[in-house]
Amino acid sequence: MFASIVWDVDPAIFEIGGREIRWYGLMWGLGFILAYKYAEWLFKKEKYPEEWVDKLFIYSLVSVIVGARLGHCLFYQWDYYTSHPIEILKIWEGGLASHGGTFGVIFAAWLYSRKITHQSVWWLFDRIIPCVAILCFCIRFGNLMNSEIFGYPTTMPWGFEFVRSREWNQLYAGLPCHPTQIYEMLYCLVAGVTSFVMYHKFHLQKYVGLITGVSLLIFFGTRFALEFMKNPQVTEEVGMTLNIGQLLSLPLILLGLYLIWNSRVSREKPMKK
Repeated sequence: MFASIVWDVDPAIFEIGGREIRWYGLMWGLGFILAYKYAEWLFKKEKYPEEWVDKLFIYSLVSVIVGARLGHCLFYQWDYYTSHPIEILKIWEGGLASHGGTFGVIFAAWLYSRKITHQSVWWLFDRIIPCVAILCFCIRFGNLMNSEIFGYPTTMPWGFEFVRSREWNQLYAGLPCHPTQIYEMLYCLVAGVTSFVMYHKFHLQKYVGLITGVSLLIFFGTRFALEFMKNPQVTEEVGMTLNIGQLLSLPLILLGLYLIWNSRVSREKPMKK
């Protein structure tokens, strides 16, 4: 028998009026609050208009949730949700995809940049990557508390037995599995710290897109590699050479490489007063 950690955490914190308050929802909320506080601190430090923060929060909140929901429905369960479109609205039943949230926030940041900052969308992302990292870190912690999105069995001493997971009990009962939620929390931490240091210590935001490009490689290069050890999220992924998460990561990896290359000739423009 391999050494392992028995993960027996109740995904619900408590109940109110017969409805569960779950760690997953709490971590989404906490992630947005912490991301907002970081953006508020940064915008005040850089003397950007005060109203920019609230507008950015609204744009981001709507785009991330809508994008993550649509991403799950369209990328992972297309057949089901095209046959039952009203089910797309039942977000409380679960089903959010990080890639969908990423594409959603890129669109929202582009729209926000056109209407508010009048700068490149990558100018904005170079500044708010720590916000993205904070939110993603919290969401992956929520996945851990839900005992979901874990990996294949492992002989490593840090393997987890997700005893509250129906999927784990059906497929791997008694076998410790990779806690890929923690692995993803770690790369979120690395991306957040790296982007923070690049901005505040080395002032590399003058090369527009460089910080964003490096961060995309950390986020999605690592995500691509980790998918090889993750349990399939939907039955459609069984037998695929590259799973859905990897296929969706590839364009973001290529975008990161392009932004790094293009940053050689893309310089920060002075702010309009």
